Amino acid sequence: MTIQDKLLETPYAYLIKDKDYQSYLTYLAQEKNLSANTLRNYQQAISYFAYWLYEEQAHKESETKAQWRELGTEIFRDYLMYLTKADVARTTIRLRFSALKSWYQFLVLRLDLAKSPIQELQLPKLHASLPVIISVEQMDALISAPFNITHPKQAPAWVPYRDQAILELFYATGIRLSELVSINIEDINYDAAILKIMGKGSKERLVPTGQLALDVILCYCHEAQIYSGPLFINKSKTRLSSRSVDRLLKKYVAYLGFSETITPHKIRHSFATHLLDNGADLRSVQTLLGHESLSTTQIYLHITKQKMREAYDTHHPRS
Repeated sequence: MTIQDKLLETPYAYLIKDKDYQSYLTYLAQEKNLSANTLRNYQQAISYFAYWLYEEQAHKESETKAQWRELGTEIFRDYLMYLTKADVARTTIRLRFSALKSWYQFLVLRLDLAKSPIQELQLPKLHASLPVIISVEQMDALISAPFNITHPKQAPAWVPYRDQAILELFYATGIRLSELVSINIEDINYDAAILKIMGKGSKERLVPTGQLALDVILCYCHEAQIYSGPLFINKSKTRLSSRSVDRLLKKYVAYLGFSETITPHKIRHSFATHLLDNGADLRSVQTLLGHESLSTTQIYLHITKQKMREAYDTHHPRS
C-alpha cells in the first residue's frame, strides 16, 4: 500500500483531493513537463507530510481540520524535527521539503497565497560526497560479460547482443536509464553517429556516440531482426522496462564478483569522470550529460582533482 493509499483511508484525504492541489499536479505535468517518476516522487513527498499531519492532529485530539493555506511555519518546523529525530536521510528530507516548497510556490504565484510558510525554514545541509567511479578495466569486463555468462535456455539467442549493446551505449554516451529505455531505432543517425535523446522535462538533445557502440547496436538489431520501434526489447519484442535493465545489470555485476554496487547512474558518473580525466572540457561534459547548470557537472571535476592529488602524493619524491 502506497502512502497515498494510506492517506486516502484517513479523514485527511481531502488534502490531496483538494481542487487546488489537483491543479498543481496538472501544472507540474503539463507546464513544468516533469517526468512521471518525478511527479510520483512529489506526490509521495506531499502525501507523507499530510499523513504525518493527520497522525499529529489525531494525537492532539484536535477536531479542527488543517487547511493548506492556514498552515504556519511552526508546523513545518515540527515536521522537520520529527524527520530528523527519526533519522531520515538528509537527501530524503530535502526532497520532501522541495516538493512542499514547490506546492506552496504554486499557491503564492497562481492562487494568491500571501506567503509560503516554508520560505524561511532552514533545512539540513547535505554532506559533500563524491560519486563512486567504475574503473575502465571494470567497464571493459562488464561490457564483455553478456557473452561470457550462461543464459537460460528459454532466452532468445539475441539476448547477449542486446545486453552488450545496452552496456556499451550506457558507457559510450552517459545517458540516464530512463533515456536509454525510451530510445527508438529511428532516433539513431548512423551516418552522423548521433542519438536523439528525450531527457528530463521532455527536453530533447542530440548526443554523439562512438563507432564501437553503433557497431554493437547494428549487430544486435540484425540478430533480433528489429528495424523500427523500440531499440531495446524483451523476449515478447515489446519495449524493455527500466526494471529489467536494472535486473540484467545486477546479474552481470554478480557474475563478475564486483564488491561495489554498480548502477546505470554510476556508469553515467564514470562516463563523465573518464572524459575529464582524458582532457575533455567541463562545458562539453555538461552538454553531453544534459545538465542545465554547470555546477551540477562540477562535482566530476572534484573527482579528477582528487585523483591528481593522490597521484602526486603517492609518486612525487617531495610530496
